[in-house]
Amino acid sequence: MATVQRFEDLTAWQLARELNQKVYALSAGGAFGRDVALRDQIRRASISVSSNVAEGFERRSPADFARFLTIAKASAAEGLSQLYLALDLGYLTPDDFSSVSEHLDQTTRTIAGLIRYLRSDRGRVAREPDAPYDLHPEPGTQN
Repeated sequence: MATVQRFEDLTAWQLARELNQKVYALSAGGAFGRDVALRDQIRRASISVSSNVAEGFERRSPADFARFLTIAKASAAEGLSQLYLALDLGYLTPDDFSSVSEHLDQTTRTIAGLIRYLRSDRGRVAREPDAPYDLHPEPGTQN
């Protein structure tokens, strides 16, 4: 159990980073890669997940962090909706869809656990600007 001092230490950010890699790989070629509007939109949604986790963490306020995590969670839902469209258009195989949507679900559940923690009595404790978050273990993760 470690104290989280950098956004890179957060499981939620690590999962979102992996999500970015998966989304970029799946949307790089074929018909998906040629559908510039959908390709770019799903990539932006994916990037928004990891970016909002990082930005919220750096705000150094539990309330701000929870607000940015809520935005990240909404971007994940946007990405899931776009994955369904890609599946419906035949850009993804059912297996590829399942793999990414399951990863997205895990990412969303982890973010939701972190939001719950930050809004709890333990998570709302006032923090010094450079103090680490006291997450023992990080909420929303399975140990």
